[in-house]
Amino acid sequence: MTRRNDKAEADITTHDQNPYEIVKDLLKESVAELGLNENIYHILKKPNRVLEVSLPVRMDDGTIRNFTGYRSQHLDIIGPTKGGIRFHPNVNIDEVKALSMWMSLKSAILDLPLGGGKGGVIVDPDELSESEVEELSRTYIRQITPIIGPQKDIPAPDVNTSPEIMGWMMDEYDQLRGYNIPGMLTGKPLIIGGSKGRLEATGKGVVITIREAAKVLNINLENATAALQGFGNVGSMTAKFLHELGVKIIGITDATGGVYKEDGLDISELLEHAKSGQSLSDYQKGDPLSNEELFGLPVDILIPAALENQITEETAPSIQAKIVAEAANGPTTPAGDKILENNGIFVIPDILCNAGGVTVSYFEWVQNEMNYYWKKDEVNEKLEERMVFGFENVAKIREERGIRMRNAAYTVGIKHIAHALEARGWIKSLNKR
Repeated sequence: MTRRNDKAEADITTHDQNPYEIVKDLLKESVAELGLNENIYHILKKPNRVLEVSLPVRMDDGTIRNFTGYRSQHLDIIGPTKGGIRFHPNVNIDEVKALSMWMSLKSAILDLPLGGGKGGVIVDPDELSESEVEELSRTYIRQITPIIGPQKDIPAPDVNTSPEIMGWMMDEYDQLRGYNIPGMLTGKPLIIGGSKGRLEATGKGVVITIREAAKVLNINLENATAALQGFGNVGSMTAKFLHELGVKIIGITDATGGVYKEDGLDISELLEHAKSGQSLSDYQKGDPLSNEELFGLPVDILIPAALENQITEETAPSIQAKIVAEAANGPTTPAGDKILENNGIFVIPDILCNAGGVTVSYFEWVQNEMNYYWKKDEVNEKLEERMVFGFENVAKIREERGIRMRNAAYTVGIKHIAHALEARGWIKSLNKR
């Protein structure tokens, strides 16, 4: 089975901090700093709809095992909600809510006509056979069918889900509806309506924002060094594109271990190593590297590409990088973020840095609606345009207001949504009363 290789990203230990509470606090702080009507915060602080579903699956031995799944739809005032589905044992309702809220902000920052959605199932897919994963995927999509669709909510792949799984889900949805609806989800195989460039889109977007940040800081990427946490789809594609820009990647870790090489790792060889199903811990052309050691490496660029809450009060003080590029969602806790700020580290926040995935998912949805498909160069050109647009808007607010990049990103996203709320009459004025 060609499952999305995010297991290496997903199982790195996370710290016990609630991402939903973190994002609510950031929203409240940003609305107050902007001097906006506090009703905007009260609208944004909760998803419009959160569905919990029971997923009874017949296992290969004939027994029934009942899983729990979720789908959160944050806000749909600009367009249908959009966001991935993850299969992971640590999935919980607050994580799904937070991720859907971040998706709303990503779409707003890049001016995409979408709201934020997210879904997940509490499961370790490595414990299931291929047929059991397929049955779970089909059962999940059946259970959330009443609230999804190309004009309502558009799922996509995420941790431990793949184009293959998206194909099963699309097939199940089409069978229920009785006709072909390719735009009901994105990230599917090319043959059934997927977009060229979608698989590498998040990593490519991460590297575009790193390139733009390097310009701001006058860093020559051909002489720069980097370290990555996570070597699944996002981490590996980020490594590939950074390597192509001449960046020397000296350390990478994932759930299996890590590898360090002072004069630079052979990324092409590592990608082939991972493609063959081998883990980082099996790679012998370098020294072993722990997650804690990775954060302390003297590099120009540090890229957390795993799960939430990796850069904390404990790990942040050791970070020496000039740029932290958040390829993962919510990798930095508020305490860790404050330490990065005090140390003068330029942070590319997750809601900007990893927005390449939702951008090309949007392109896929557009192509499905038109039934006309673009060449890969066209997709990459449009992605470049959107990511640079988003970065420049956030960097401009950072410069004008003298605030952190994270605050600037929230400012751009919230103001975009706030103008839509005002246009619809949900609030009478953006300003405080």
